[in-house]
Amino acid sequence: MTTDDPSVPEPRYPAKIAQARDAVARMRALPRPCVFTNGVFDVLHRGHVTYLEQARGLGASLVVAVNTDRSVRSLGKGAERPLNPLDDRMAVLAALACVDLVVPFDEETPRELIVACLPDILVKGGDYDATTTVGAAEVIAAGGRFIAIPFRYERSTTALIAKARGS
Repeated sequence: MTTDDPSVPEPRYPAKIAQARDAVARMRALPRPCVFTNGVFDVLHRGHVTYLEQARGLGASLVVAVNTDRSVRSLGKGAERPLNPLDDRMAVLAALACVDLVVPFDEETPRELIVACLPDILVKGGDYDATTTVGAAEVIAAGGRFIAIPFRYERSTTALIAKARGS
C-alpha cells in the first residue's frame, strides 16, 4: 500500500547504492580510511550485521560489494540461490547505518573492483586470511591493510535455509 501523504518521507537508502559503472568513482569519493568487504548477503542475519558494524568501526567509511545473482549461481551455492534478488540484497544492506556504499559485482570475485579502488582496509570474516583473500596482496602492496574479523556469532545462511526447509 502506498500513500499520497507528502509528510511521509522517502527512504534514504537508495542514495547509498551505486551502479556498477559509477562504483569506483563513488568509492574514491568516500571519507578515508575506507574499509571494503564483500559477500552474497542473501539472508541477512546477526553474524552479518555484527561483522559489518565491526568492519565500519575500522575506518571512516564502509563499502560492501555484493555478488550479482549470476555471480552467486556461479559459486555453486545451489540452483535456488540467491533467495533474494540483487536489488533486494543491496537495499537491505544500504539501509544499515554502518554501510556507506553498496556496489554490485558480476564476477566470481571482486578482485577487479578492489584493485580499481584500492581501499585502505580490506576486511573478510575469520575464515579468511591475506593469502586466501582476493585483492589482499594488491591492497597491502599499495600501503593498505588486510584484517580478518573473527566470527562472534556462528551463523550461516546455508544452515538457516536448511532449517527453514526442515532438513
